[in-house]
Amino acid sequence: MKALVIKEPHQPLELQERADLEGGSGEAVIKLKSAALNRRDFWITQGMYPGIESEVILGSDGAGVVSQVGEGVDEAWLGKEVILNPSLDWGDHQAAFGDEFSILGLPVDGTFATEIKIRVSQLHAKPDHLDWLEAAALPLAGLTAYRALFSQGNLEAGETILITGVGGGVATFLLQFAVAAKAKVWVTSSSQDKIDRAISMGAHGGFLYTNDEWPTQLLEAAGAPSIIVDSAAGPTYDTLIDLVEMGGRIVNFGATLGPPDILEMRKVFWKQLRLQGSTMGSPADFEAMLDFVTKQAIKPVVDATYPLEEGNEAIAQMKVSPQFGKYVLEVS
Repeated sequence: MKALVIKEPHQPLELQERADLEGGSGEAVIKLKSAALNRRDFWITQGMYPGIESEVILGSDGAGVVSQVGEGVDEAWLGKEVILNPSLDWGDHQAAFGDEFSILGLPVDGTFATEIKIRVSQLHAKPDHLDWLEAAALPLAGLTAYRALFSQGNLEAGETILITGVGGGVATFLLQFAVAAKAKVWVTSSSQDKIDRAISMGAHGGFLYTNDEWPTQLLEAAGAPSIIVDSAAGPTYDTLIDLVEMGGRIVNFGATLGPPDILEMRKVFWKQLRLQGSTMGSPADFEAMLDFVTKQAIKPVVDATYPLEEGNEAIAQMKVSPQFGKYVLEVS
């Protein structure tokens, strides 16, 4: 098998030849067709992620065909087209993951390879309406978006929602899912092209967050949003607290700009706000996300594809975030 392996941060991933895999008890071996990149992979290569280990195959998203099954696994899985749930060992509680939680692709070998072995409990049938590239693009970002919107954010039809930083993988799914749920969707971006793309996909409108007047523009065009979903936090987080409606909620699934400079707790309690964190998702979230995507016939947005051998080029592109949607590796 071939695999892209991290040797050390700030160095290109190394393409290695490794022995073919054999599934253990409760496991299956998947011949991968495609694998998708996530911002997580970029942060790992930059040394900006906890628990980085050498000689690990990166990649959390993948889709392929079951080629082997281990002891105790129903042979009916053989030959099935599947996608992988990258949320490992969530635990027993829907509200939050447990102590054993981890994400596929560090510390466990991931999907930037021609095959992978994984517990069969992490496998799900590939939605019929998705091709291999679209299927690989779905799991991590789709799961993260679904939990943030519905399990944690409790989005309902007709509500006004603001999605910050549209264009990335999760934000693109947030847009697609919120539109499908019949919410009134507004977005921000540093790129007018990305805003225009979001509008073409059903957003009501968008604002350049590089313009200091964007909060006023939003309130004039849409009124105060009921819910804001954000992954940046940082110095402008207090602006979101000002913008959201009385009794509204702000859901964060990241903090790429670091912690807020200030958190005006008086505003939080006076406005009766709910500040909600969200990370990845439970097995129940993953199944619900797949059901939603299938019923709504949602297709992930694939911005660009690369062969496995050019995975480093794809990761390098993420440094400046030009994409709208996902980068996907064609593995076979």
